[in-house]
Amino acid sequence: MYDIIGDVHGHADELKSLLKNMGYRLVDDCYSHPTRKAVFVGDFINRGPKIRETIILIRKMVEQGSAFAILGNHEMYAVLYYLRDIEGKYYKKRIPKYQLQINQTLDEFVLHKEEFKSHLKWMRTLPMFLDFGDIRVVHACWDDENIKLIKNTVTEPKLTKTVLREIALNGTKFSEKFWETCKGIDFQLPRDLLVFDDEGRPHRSFRMKWWESPAGKTFKEVSLESRFDLPAYTIPKEIIPIRKAYSPNDPIVFFGHYCLKECCNILAENLCCVDSCVTRTGKLLAYRWEGEKKLEKSNFIFSDEVI
Repeated sequence: MYDIIGDVHGHADELKSLLKNMGYRLVDDCYSHPTRKAVFVGDFINRGPKIRETIILIRKMVEQGSAFAILGNHEMYAVLYYLRDIEGKYYKKRIPKYQLQINQTLDEFVLHKEEFKSHLKWMRTLPMFLDFGDIRVVHACWDDENIKLIKNTVTEPKLTKTVLREIALNGTKFSEKFWETCKGIDFQLPRDLLVFDDEGRPHRSFRMKWWESPAGKTFKEVSLESRFDLPAYTIPKEIIPIRKAYSPNDPIVFFGHYCLKECCNILAENLCCVDSCVTRTGKLLAYRWEGEKKLEKSNFIFSDEVI
């Protein structure tokens, strides 16, 4: 069985506490469980106080077979930071957000640059998603067409430089769907329309619930924002994007990324966000899957709980 762990973001102490609470034990400098495996949903770097320790811990667990891990958008920013184009020029010069997002991680590795490069090579071997049959794990959005496209495009054991360059420039269907998988789907508003949050700030886009069709719903109902609230009026049909809903008969999907205000989120019987906003709440979250077909709130555990 699996323990799906939310975005760690460099909070190694909370991660160790959570693992110990779930019965994982430190043996030969690696945490493991006799009957279970941990599954990390991505975003284990940046923001927290012990990023290097977090990477080392998770990497050891994955390499020694006691855990699985997938890539989040923060790992992708780190991988792309050192990427060069075919002329040998860094993409970070053209796309500064890659450095802005990982400055804290770079600071921790200032005396361990070769080690950091080793971690980046390892990250390139991690998958974008996991499908165990009865459950699925992705960082931000599970869309069957996107998953199929990624499978057909990423055919090597690691992300190649050719694939990474396409992702960095974000000008193809594949790169668009790749970023949707690890960053979610933004509802893009037309140029002549703005929505205002409860503090009066205008927005031209917002994160949307990728598993629902937005037809007939309000902006507030469609929103998956953690940063602001949207108005409760119906979206004009002229601007509604066409989306296929995630079927309630499909396998359970676990994901992170969204740092929702209510961090213990069963969003449907087969949809679960395990991102507990650890940087804000000080708590790391896991869902202990026992083989059930429908999610159960009693299976959540936080890093400050003991079972």
